[in-house]
Amino acid sequence: MSQSGEKGKFPEAAGYVGFANLPNQVHRKSVKKGFEFTLMVVGESGLGKSTLINSLFLTDLYPERYIPGAAEKIERTVQIEASTVEIEERGVKLRLTVVDTPGYGDAINSQDCFKTIIQYIDNQFERYLHDESGLNRRHIVDNRVHCCFYFISPFGHGLKPLDVEFMKAIHSKVNIVPVIAKADTLTLKERDRLKKRILDEIAEHGIRIYQLPDADSDEDEEFKEQTRILKASIPFSVIGSNQLIEVKGKKIRGRLYPWGVVEVENPEHNDFLKLRTMLVTHMQDLQEVTQDLHYENFRSERLKRPGRAVEEDMMDKDQILLQKEAEVKIMPCIMPFNLPNLSHGHWLNLPQGKHFDTSSTHSYKDALSC
Repeated sequence: MSQSGEKGKFPEAAGYVGFANLPNQVHRKSVKKGFEFTLMVVGESGLGKSTLINSLFLTDLYPERYIPGAAEKIERTVQIEASTVEIEERGVKLRLTVVDTPGYGDAINSQDCFKTIIQYIDNQFERYLHDESGLNRRHIVDNRVHCCFYFISPFGHGLKPLDVEFMKAIHSKVNIVPVIAKADTLTLKERDRLKKRILDEIAEHGIRIYQLPDADSDEDEEFKEQTRILKASIPFSVIGSNQLIEVKGKKIRGRLYPWGVVEVENPEHNDFLKLRTMLVTHMQDLQEVTQDLHYENFRSERLKRPGRAVEEDMMDKDQILLQKEAEVKIMPCIMPFNLPNLSHGHWLNLPQGKHFDTSSTHSYKDALSC
């Protein structure tokens, strides 16, 4: 091979090392590996949760959905239904898991209806913690809930007591994005009034919802303006539809009424496009907040609790060996005193006024010098 050909493959530009190519390497590796995201949708039945999810990702996650009658809902409990779909767009693969919660708020007594949801979120954290503490950590499946769309009814005058209690119960565990469902039932003034009322009540009750990060100073003006508009649109008022309607020779997704057509992807009609833009452009941030804030809080609290399952599975063998070694070391010192039950955590009265607790690792270390 000629030297000129080798120089073409290995550039020797003055002052150029080559690490500026690192982002491209990360990009190629990420695209090859694919992405994982878990979205939870919570809200009362009939608010269009399934329709909106199908509209967002242009897929049909619920082909044969069964809708129970009123009699079945009286004593109905909350269920957890997780649906996973592989979505590929321009070579980028996304493993999307949508967690639905049918039965939420349907029963006559809905006091404890969200305990099942909280338990599911905690179980995913527990499962991830267990896998993270295991031997094989290369292929950990991340099923932690990264975002929760909470659907608010447009027919009330703000938040219901159930809405307040549920969001207060999970705001430290998951990123909450409030969504006003069926926005086509509201006029523009009613929509703005309801948004303001909901934000005021969220602040009044100390509920922490997902806050979009501020745009960096080096970002372009278009992205800064987009971020400002998205922040001003919370809570998002949306409509969903899987029907294609022909309007002026063009097929669009929308809802046909006697007085006209409501277009799903028209930003003047609702916030559907803004919600999808927020989810797509801040998907990485939602995952980072889940990892750095919610999961770390759970992990620290979990590791503080006694009798934790992870520690039982991964018991510190060095501590056990240290205790056994200490017992052997101490034995010659205490044999004249004939003290029974050495390994049951009793206090030992040793020579020179030394006292050791056999249930304490620190005392065992001291005992080695007996």
